[in-house]
Amino acid sequence: MDTVFITGLKATSVIGCYDWERDIRQTLVIDLALQADFGRAAATDALEDALDYAAISQRVIAVCDASRFQLLEALAEHLATVLLAEHAISRLRMTITKPGAVSEAEGVGVVIERP
Repeated sequence: MDTVFITGLKATSVIGCYDWERDIRQTLVIDLALQADFGRAAATDALEDALDYAAISQRVIAVCDASRFQLLEALAEHLATVLLAEHAISRLRMTITKPGAVSEAEGVGVVIERP
């Protein structure tokens, strides 16, 4: 299986369980590894046969912008569901980091793999 990756994608969202977090937008950093068969894209050299990482990046940013989850786990699951439904992805690994969530740490977050 072949992989397209996107690292360090920045998006903002209303995310968190505390009252103060429900009134602000926080920056998230998202890393994606998207597996698919690239055979057709390699043969045709056509974007429509490939995973369009620019379009995928913009979709992730838009979903984060519109969401209001409390937990990163819920946001990650929602994003995975959207990406798997809208693109020819056979498997994905996603890391979502919430910088500054714990003052003593550079970032905290979740990692999920689907399907």
